Amino acid sequence: MRGVDTYQGRGLIADPIHQYILYTRPDGIPGESTEQDLLDSPWMQRLRRVPQLQSARWVFPAAEHSRFQHSLGAMHLAGRFAQQLHPSLKAEFPDAPSAALLEELLRMSGLLHDIGHGPFGHFFDDNFLADFGLTHEIVGQRIIREQIADLIRALRRSPSGPFETGEAINPDWICYLMGKDRTHPEAEHPRWLAHLKPLLSGIYTADNMDYVLRDAYMCGVAVGPIDIERIIYYSFFSEKGLTLDRSGLQAFTMFLNARFYMYTNVYYHRTTRGIDLHLKEIFRDTMRIIFPWDLRKDLHPYLHLTEWTLLEDVGRWHDSDDAERRALGAEWRHVLDRKLKWRMAGEEVLDQIGPDPAHVWSRAVCSTPERVAECAFQTAARHAGRPGGAFLLRQDPRRRGRPRSVTGHGAARSTPCRRRDARTVGHCGRRRCCSSRLAVTSSSSRCREPAPSACARTPRRPAARSRPATCSSGLTPTTNRVRRADTRRTRSQRPCR
Repeated sequence: MRGVDTYQGRGLIADPIHQYILYTRPDGIPGESTEQDLLDSPWMQRLRRVPQLQSARWVFPAAEHSRFQHSLGAMHLAGRFAQQLHPSLKAEFPDAPSAALLEELLRMSGLLHDIGHGPFGHFFDDNFLADFGLTHEIVGQRIIREQIADLIRALRRSPSGPFETGEAINPDWICYLMGKDRTHPEAEHPRWLAHLKPLLSGIYTADNMDYVLRDAYMCGVAVGPIDIERIIYYSFFSEKGLTLDRSGLQAFTMFLNARFYMYTNVYYHRTTRGIDLHLKEIFRDTMRIIFPWDLRKDLHPYLHLTEWTLLEDVGRWHDSDDAERRALGAEWRHVLDRKLKWRMAGEEVLDQIGPDPAHVWSRAVCSTPERVAECAFQTAARHAGRPGGAFLLRQDPRRRGRPRSVTGHGAARSTPCRRRDARTVGHCGRRRCCSSRLAVTSSSSRCREPAPSACARTPRRPAARSRPATCSSGLTPTTNRVRRADTRRTRSQRPCR
């Protein structure tokens, strides 16, 4: 019967990425909580109804996985890191905790790192939580401290074994590890805690190593081999923090390439960015109706706010007696039925990081053919620090206004831009180039022109003259390598200044 004892208090979860995920479950010890208690808590179960890929699941039909599945995978990889890194952490910090506590601390940080996410993930942060000075991480930290802290304090073992006598996990340690805004530990935190931070907020983490593998698998995207085990094996702690031995560099490079591929081809897919632009026009008004509470004061209503509940509500609004809900419902119906309002007109990648937004826009306008000059344009900015640049999208002429022809001649351009204030620059029929203060009306071929102080520049069409050789690509010669979507030129393209 000794073999039976091996399985008491532990269980397995089948997973398509990691095969099996081990977890702790109740074993009849009074006052003890386990990972199963946290998994079955309402706040963790809520993540089953928050999809992992927000708008991208309307582009990749199989990508219907949730934040809950990803959290389980991050928990598993965080535990694998702990098993590998404990000896080197103990060598650097003799007062480091037991291997079991370190493992459980990292596993809980991986499990709970996304617990504050709302519907549409990071889009929800930018277009709702930001209005309250919040992020999903700040909300998640509140959930941990106010809702599940007692469960965390009562943990007494990891899947590998029990903690040493007197050891317990402080919930604030998890809040520190998962919070990207908390770069320095508190004075009361143990010295070794800061060394664990890169495992949740670094270049390669339990978080991004799981989502790259999981999202690629669920989307059906082939990203090539990713040797996670080799990266973990060659990771260790030195006096400088998390360190990767040179023998793991090739596997690390493979992972970075796969991650970059996922960003350029899945997370920032042109159709996904177009859907996000449409959602941005109606999201704040929608949330004002659906969620009238202030999250800074009242946390409990957030438990019932998921993407499932939001889409069920807005899906019925087009039949509402209220005029505002009916108008919003009509727009939501277009989104739900994939009647896309914005489509990418062109893309160009330059070896230049962080240019001035007005300068980016002026170069895009310079290479725009005359026949699409009256279309409304917006840039679809990407997250700061993420791979890649910004798309330039035009409103779909089939949805609004009279038909306009766009052919494959590099109709519009975009450049890598990591500044968030580059997202709302616009372009109207008079070829005015304005700064980010310009209010773009995507439902019309015209834009509301701001006060003169808001206009960064007004590039006029120059008089007829010979085209300078340096502007043959429609761009200023600021880089040595340019990848262009189409190298053909049209008669209607005009040179950049």
